[in-house]
Amino acid sequence: MAKIGFIGLGKMGLPMVENLLAAGHEVKAFDLFPQNVAAAEEAGAAAADSIADAAKGVDAVISMVPEGKHVRAVYEGDEGVFANADPETLLIDSSTIDVATSRVVSRQAVEAGFDMVDAPVSGGVGGAVAATLTFMVGGSEKAFERASPFLEIMGGKIIHTGGPGNGQAAKICNNMLLAISMIGTSEAFALGRRLGLDDQTLFDVSSVSSGANWSLTTYCPVPGPVPTSPANNDYKAGFAADMMLKDLRLAQAAAADSDIETPLGELSEALYSRLAEKGGGGLDFSAVFKMLDGSL
Repeated sequence: MAKIGFIGLGKMGLPMVENLLAAGHEVKAFDLFPQNVAAAEEAGAAAADSIADAAKGVDAVISMVPEGKHVRAVYEGDEGVFANADPETLLIDSSTIDVATSRVVSRQAVEAGFDMVDAPVSGGVGGAVAATLTFMVGGSEKAFERASPFLEIMGGKIIHTGGPGNGQAAKICNNMLLAISMIGTSEAFALGRRLGLDDQTLFDVSSVSSGANWSLTTYCPVPGPVPTSPANNDYKAGFAADMMLKDLRLAQAAAADSDIETPLGELSEALYSRLAEKGGGGLDFSAVFKMLDGSL
């Protein structure tokens, strides 16, 4: 069994730690919030008192922090991972950040002699708890092979997407597509209601017709047709609208850097910004239906 330093113990990070512990690994955990470290200790992890401490004497470091600036703070500087980890330590960053920063940090890792992957996830808190996350992994073949046994404990599907930063690229492209499909699905139900269609009737038609998509059949944004969807739980967040907005902003930044037009992605960012302004940022991202239907 391995010793793992885990940095970032939020809603996603803590259940990921719990799954690593359940598999028999030792985990040394750090977070800026003491209550999160205490929760990891209660689950069986050892507490680290700093990033540097979490990085010392471990076989792998896994990070799960909010933004690119936080990733740089974790890995760079005298108190960061690069300066304190042993030379053979494997580095896995599962944060969702901008592609440019991910590639800068990955390049620094290689220059310092480390194997590193960017491995953002899809699946939300439920997937983290159930260990069914999808990991989109960027990095060398060697780094991917080293990382896979750890990722397989926390996820149901591990996909090597190419070189450094490609995991981030796959994540933001996927989530841009998800936002677009959720908005389209929500618009269809909002219009259907105004035209006198019952939600279940529209679902029964579209779910077996050309309009079928994951946002409809698995994560339906109206109460009723899919009992497990957040719409049937007052839109309690499985994947919060604020997090979708973050990913859409990352996608738009990448599109600008790449000189490509993504008009539906741009519109999706605007709509989720509006949802956040209306106070819906903490709701599930499928709550965009409530805004389009006029009930928020």
